[in-house]
Amino acid sequence: MSEPKIQAQDVRNACEGMLRKQLYAVFTRPADGLGPVMEMLDEHLAFQISLEKRGIMFGAGPFWTDDEQEWRGEGMVIIRAENLEAAKAIAAEDPMHASGARVCEVRPWLLCEGSMTIKLSHSKRSYEIL
Repeated sequence: MSEPKIQAQDVRNACEGMLRKQLYAVFTRPADGLGPVMEMLDEHLAFQISLEKRGIMFGAGPFWTDDEQEWRGEGMVIIRAENLEAAKAIAAEDPMHASGARVCEVRPWLLCEGSMTIKLSHSKRSYEIL
């Protein structure tokens, strides 16, 4: 018995009233060990910050091993883009990918549920993300 085909529009319709913000997830992993990744890390982080400043990046960060004790060079970046092709072009500009230190897969992601709370303390001039 085959699985039913569910179209993207069916999902959008099911999420009526939710955010339904189209974003793109870039899953990135080392192409050939951590040596080349570490060599490109400063350039990669500068690129990431440039995406953030330009309003392209929604969020990014590393994946730990399941015991949460090690990093093996994998990460994820969530970006805003016009479409999948534009998202792939942005990911290709990352020095990690352009140099071949990492390879990536870009997937469309629809943000529907969730929340974010930011607590600002004026008197302490501090913030906390909950």
